[in-house]
Amino acid sequence: MKNFFAILGGMGTLATESFVHVLNERTPNHSDQDYLNYVLINHATVPDRTAFILGKSEESPVAALKEDIRQYSALEPRFFVLTCNTAHHFYDELVNETTIPLLHMPRLAVQAILKKFSNLNRPIRVGVLATEGTIQSKVYENELNAFENIETIIPQQEIQQQVTNLIYRDIKEQNFLNEELYFSILNQMIDEQQCDVVLLGCTELSLMQEATQDETHPIVDAQSELVDETIRLALEFRADS
Repeated sequence: MKNFFAILGGMGTLATESFVHVLNERTPNHSDQDYLNYVLINHATVPDRTAFILGKSEESPVAALKEDIRQYSALEPRFFVLTCNTAHHFYDELVNETTIPLLHMPRLAVQAILKKFSNLNRPIRVGVLATEGTIQSKVYENELNAFENIETIIPQQEIQQQVTNLIYRDIKEQNFLNEELYFSILNQMIDEQQCDVVLLGCTELSLMQEATQDETHPIVDAQSELVDETIRLALEFRADS
């Protein structure tokens, strides 16, 4: 197979399934051959990223992710897509394992915010919803704070606990898409914390957004931005071949 990319997924599997579904749904197509060529690596046994970052587990996910990159680099994909937001904490370590480009989901999301809210004549108040591991490791905060016209809003502890419950208790453990809790969290970030936009920095939250098709809240979904960039690059490589 030529002109394909590799998806580093399985963190978690339902979120990866959501990414692939949205990817296929958005790909312009009129026949089987119009869809994109890709290899899906659903590495479900990668140790939990948040547990390791927070010191709750000694099992690092890095070795497993590096192994995936080395193994699939041998197939010479055009680029890698990493579908787990929290895993981007290890991005610099992972890119050193290959000469093949690895897309950076948080940076794509931040660029989308800058573009969509460029007309504001004051700093953009961006609320970050993510796992505790992503929040503690400042995966998104560091990217956002690089811009003077962005004010990063980290959820208060009570809201963060609700986000954690939604991601782990409801989705990962129960396969339950808790729409009531999801909308409550969004409303708190917008109404109470006065956010201009809420950045969905966890693929389980992207799964919630896909399921609800919510258009009533100002949202930038990191996974959605990654999907769009993946399609753009894949079609560009196809056209050049």
